[in-house]
Amino acid sequence: MSVQLNTKNMDVGYDEKLIIKDLNLEIPIGKITALIGSNGSGKSTILKTMARIMSPKEGLVLLDGKSIHSESTKEVAKRLAMLPQNPSAPEGLTVYELVTYGRFPHQKGFGTLTFEDKEIVMSALRVTGMEEFYDRPVDQLSGGQRQKAWIAMALAQQTEILFLDEPTTFLDMAHQLEVLKLLEKLNREEGRTIIMVVHDLNHAARYAQNMVAINHGTIVSEGTPKKVMTKEVLRDVFGIEADIMIDPRIGVPLCIPYELATNCNESTYANNHLQIGKYNY
Repeated sequence: MSVQLNTKNMDVGYDEKLIIKDLNLEIPIGKITALIGSNGSGKSTILKTMARIMSPKEGLVLLDGKSIHSESTKEVAKRLAMLPQNPSAPEGLTVYELVTYGRFPHQKGFGTLTFEDKEIVMSALRVTGMEEFYDRPVDQLSGGQRQKAWIAMALAQQTEILFLDEPTTFLDMAHQLEVLKLLEKLNREEGRTIIMVVHDLNHAARYAQNMVAINHGTIVSEGTPKKVMTKEVLRDVFGIEADIMIDPRIGVPLCIPYELATNCNESTYANNHLQIGKYNY
């Protein structure tokens, strides 16, 4: 593919607080990339800025060499889709109605759904296993079903690139695996480029071919799971001591944390072990 997605000397912040400084990051096309780091490290800020939800203070986000922040919203929405953390739908909105929202960037005039739009919506429902729930209100679904409905909406947008901010948050283990296996399938069978923020390091290593470890808005390590998931990186990024084993079934690293690093101060502990809520960067 000729598609390119990267940042160039990107600074991002909230008001006067600078979160990301001089970031240069290239996303490999056709792969799953997992952004990992402690709470407040800047990974969600990077994701939101690359998905055009936030604007950089300095620098650029480039899609095929063009700044996405200078392109029209509709044109960018034809190239990339973003699934935020904990999305919510209006009460009573059905799964089918939600998924049709993904066709808005492609509609003209009064936005009436064409036959092609409806076919694409139904295809997205089939791919995500949500076809039987098409007429069910979104707010009556289980957590895993809701997440898959939102992924179906993003698929109906028919973009090459899909951003997801913590797609497995608040899901039980079975639903987490269900969502991650769906994303893996989309990448493997449709070649979708997927960039996601992931808290579970073992999930990141299992489902992503590329990992980016971030600390204080800076890239500490990036590359394959075997390159990134090391004792040294986990000590630097999370302030933990961990054993790293290789999963004998699929050959990816497994992290087994056993204590805080001896140089882990109170600030690092707070970032790594407390949920920051609205300050989730």
